[in-house]
Amino acid sequence: MTANGFPWAAFGQGIPAAAAAALGVMLVTFAVALVKGVHRVVDIAWGLAFAAVAVVSYAVSAGHGDDTRRLLITVLTVVWGVRLAGHIALRGWGHGEDARYEAMLARAPGDRNLYALRMVYLLQGVLVVVISLPVQAASYLPGPLGPVAYAGCAVWLVGLVFEAVGDFQLARFRADPAHRGRVMDRGLWSWTRHPNYFGDFCVWWGLFLIVCDAPVVAAATVVSPLVMSLLLIFGSGKRLLERHMADRPGFAEYTARTSGFFPLPPKKAT
Repeated sequence: MTANGFPWAAFGQGIPAAAAAALGVMLVTFAVALVKGVHRVVDIAWGLAFAAVAVVSYAVSAGHGDDTRRLLITVLTVVWGVRLAGHIALRGWGHGEDARYEAMLARAPGDRNLYALRMVYLLQGVLVVVISLPVQAASYLPGPLGPVAYAGCAVWLVGLVFEAVGDFQLARFRADPAHRGRVMDRGLWSWTRHPNYFGDFCVWWGLFLIVCDAPVVAAATVVSPLVMSLLLIFGSGKRLLERHMADRPGFAEYTARTSGFFPLPPKKAT
């Protein structure tokens, strides 16, 4: 142990177990995708893989860390991951391949399924392990929860509300045939073009804050929310989705009056 009492050796030994959990979820999902003939099911596995890592980290960290923090970080991660997976599963029910994966696999050099395994499933598995580092570390962190950890719970709750409410509002909007082809610009979507991605952003910064009672551990795991933020804003989240929607009627006007990521009051029309 170091001077702050964090069991670095046990934490390091637990990472392979977390990696095995993430890899297991991705490989099972890949098998399901082969049977169904669509790779969009990997989006469901994203949240489930984080939930699996949280549960496995809780199990292998027995005897280390504060029990309240261990249970708290596990429950928060599982609630977020299972809700996200359920929402994506319902949204994609009965649909064919996602346009993003269809475009990517059309460029595959060789077997499409093996390419998807390397570039989607295994890559996402690695990202899950890296992004979940604060969740893993929290299970080993000794000492009671401090003010920063409680603030992290509040930030997590804000994120979950934004994500869940934004998803519900969008689903209800799309269910009305009169809205076909129109841009969703109501509710939370009038304050930010991506309330669900902003919600993810808050969730992972909130989970990170739960380990910030120990500055050294926080410094070692800050890569997690940074990587998630880059993915949401500049990677496969906001940037990719807006590129896909750029030609949709009314989208240019929507972007002119609505914040790109962080919620702000909508601008008045000029």
